[in-house]
Amino acid sequence: MAGNLVARSIHDLTAAAWFGGSLMGAIGLNGAAAEAKDPTERTRLSSKGWGKWAPVQTAAFAGHLAADLAIAWENKGRIAKQDSVASNTIYKTVVTLAGAAVTLYAGVVGKKVDELSEEGAEGATEPRAGASDELKSAQTQLKALQWAIPAFAAWVIVLGAKHGEMQRPKNILKGLR
Repeated sequence: MAGNLVARSIHDLTAAAWFGGSLMGAIGLNGAAAEAKDPTERTRLSSKGWGKWAPVQTAAFAGHLAADLAIAWENKGRIAKQDSVASNTIYKTVVTLAGAAVTLYAGVVGKKVDELSEEGAEGATEPRAGASDELKSAQTQLKALQWAIPAFAAWVIVLGAKHGEMQRPKNILKGLR
């Protein structure tokens, strides 16, 4: 098998980790933490779980970007010559970097929620009555960010599938400039 089997596998598996990990965290981890009996434990436990996931997610991003570069290098001729491949590559890169930035920012906001965990909360992203404006703001932002992250990851996966479809022989022949 000539080509990029290893790079493509790493590319797809790391995107899957980003998507699945972020979705599981938003639904499973935050949902379970919301059931803690002590309201001060709800944000603290969620933050601990996200903190344990962060190194894995960082490694997945690094692997994803390295695989992207390897795939682009292998396909540089096709990127230059086949209609729409360069624009799709640029678009996918922008979406990936924007998603990475949203994920990083969610980590920053999550640290703020963790720092204020002694105030207690209804859930990881649901403020408790009487919570400070700072905690309410951070939790509101975090709630939106934690749903945006799997959306970005899914978008990257779909754009990767589009790249794969562009490599079908019939699409290559139609798209050569």
